[in-house]
Amino acid sequence: MGTLDQALNHARELLKHGKYALALEQLEEIAKIFPGVRDVVVLKGIAKRQLGQHVEALALLLPIAAQFPTLAIAHQELGLALLATGRIPESREALERAVALDKRLSKSWNGLGDICAIEGREEESQRAYRNQLISLVKHPLIIQAFELFEQGRLGAAEGICRDFLTRFPTDVNAIRLLAEIGLQLGRFIDASKLLERCLELAPDYHLARNRYASVLGKLHRFPAALREIALLEKAEPDNLAHIVLAASILVNVGDYDGAIGRYERFLARVPGHPHVMMNLGHVLKTVGRQDESVAAYRRAILAKPTLGEAYWSLANLKTFRFDSGEISAMRLHLEKKELDAGDCFHFCFALAKALEDTGQYDEAFEFYAAGNEIKAKLSGYDADENHARIEQIRTQCTGDFFQSGRTRGNPAPDPIFIVGLPRSGSTLLEQILASQSLVEGTMELPYIGQLAQRLGGKQRKSEQSRYPQVLRDLTDAEVTALGQEYLDAAQIHRSSLPFFVDKMPNNFAHVGLIHMILPNAKIIDARRHPMACCFSCFKQLFGAGQVFTYGLENIGRYYRDYLSLMDHWDTVLPGRVLHVEYDELVVNFEMQVRRVLDFCGLQFEAACLEFYSSKRAVRTASSEQVRQPIYREATEQWRHFEAHLDPLKAALGPVLERYPN
Repeated sequence: MGTLDQALNHARELLKHGKYALALEQLEEIAKIFPGVRDVVVLKGIAKRQLGQHVEALALLLPIAAQFPTLAIAHQELGLALLATGRIPESREALERAVALDKRLSKSWNGLGDICAIEGREEESQRAYRNQLISLVKHPLIIQAFELFEQGRLGAAEGICRDFLTRFPTDVNAIRLLAEIGLQLGRFIDASKLLERCLELAPDYHLARNRYASVLGKLHRFPAALREIALLEKAEPDNLAHIVLAASILVNVGDYDGAIGRYERFLARVPGHPHVMMNLGHVLKTVGRQDESVAAYRRAILAKPTLGEAYWSLANLKTFRFDSGEISAMRLHLEKKELDAGDCFHFCFALAKALEDTGQYDEAFEFYAAGNEIKAKLSGYDADENHARIEQIRTQCTGDFFQSGRTRGNPAPDPIFIVGLPRSGSTLLEQILASQSLVEGTMELPYIGQLAQRLGGKQRKSEQSRYPQVLRDLTDAEVTALGQEYLDAAQIHRSSLPFFVDKMPNNFAHVGLIHMILPNAKIIDARRHPMACCFSCFKQLFGAGQVFTYGLENIGRYYRDYLSLMDHWDTVLPGRVLHVEYDELVVNFEMQVRRVLDFCGLQFEAACLEFYSSKRAVRTASSEQVRQPIYREATEQWRHFEAHLDPLKAALGPVLERYPN
């Protein structure tokens, strides 16, 4: 057999080329001659892990890692075997030890990236994946580019990568680093093309494919993302991160049963994983299985008592009430100095809701304010910048421009847009419309905003957007094509019904764009008393976006800007938007329902009055409320907190004159 070193090197070559069974067979023979040799045991562990024999691999690797605490490769292989068997906390510990001993262990970084992705810690996941990338790089120029990237000098890093690729155009790691720079800059389309090129050159580059699938999801190219995930699952059937990524994509396309199945498949391998259990709770809530949703959230809390988001998820059901023990637990968690910011603001909002439900309004406000303060610091929202954006739209989108008389846009009447502010009754309106037999509700679709962003051509925060003035430069053919692009993107969320509701509230800023590209679409403005709407937003912790809601002054100024722009649309596009006041809807329900249906050219159906009987999935914070008959209590809830709302009244200013008490 030759020397031990020769035999081990031959086994390593077999492992390198994926011949795991042959390598294991040879290593078994070596072990007979050289029993108990450390490297033989480690290599056997690697071979067994790759063959899916994870329990046997652990039996070899656990004692070796304990016996040789500074042997990085042993901790890496142990961590990967633990991850494959679902022992995620132990896996994280082993992999973190491995990279602490040797930062060049790419598989350890990859595993840590997968763990963070499973737990929804996207920023940490991306950092681990980038560390995996740099562990593979040898050329000093790409190392320099990576260092610049980590320092936030993205332009310089991008320049080095592009220059390098002119000389070495097939270097997949340089291409992937350039894609990572694009992702950091928000250039998702560019990043997707770069990652696609990576996979053309190296089809087995699984992490590049993982990143590609993730980017496709961000671009809402969901069928393409699912195809890439299917390839990943075939290549890496033991990778738990692929299951979670697939489930998140399935949620976005409305395949809730598919998402539930994926989460349950994950939990069969990793029982009680808190973050995945919580995600399962979110989907169960969406499809109306509230009792099961509550049980899932409580199991997540049992598995990880400091998981503030699970407490907030219970509070966000709106119909749920915490018991005294749960309230005490939240108070105790908030006293812990080691609690991170994310858990802290989730606990603040959840505890505030619990205290509000028990009538302790002053203390509830303190916790709402504390949660808002943390979120405002993290979001970086600029009210002056938003005001300037709204004024730019008012300046550019004039009556003369819209009355130019040209025939433009896609004539399809399919979309019904509901715009306004969050917490204004938009979900209720959607539920009413979706109860009509010709209409289906989809979700808050991002496609109009994406079109506006692309037309603006803004790549960096410091750059000036060309939107909306760019609308004046579009040809009739381009405008029609944009309408078709929107319809094509929305198709994945639709069935065969002729009309659908897009209830993205932020589209109020793009009424002019919608009018141009889809002139026969209906636009409804869901409006609510400014004090009720703004305070409801202040109380709400949004999953993503809506960063203007954190702070009474911010939300008050945003409402003023919204109202001034809606007034502008009424002036330059008279009759184009139907305004529906929430208070009127509550008081004169059937009359307002008939008014909305008439505006949309739809026949009245009794089912629209019994919207709460619909079994359709609802993804917004109002999901449980719209499964109940309409009620009036919500219109006056803000008055319990009126003593604390002077900053909101000041920010709203003259707006309040239009809404006398």
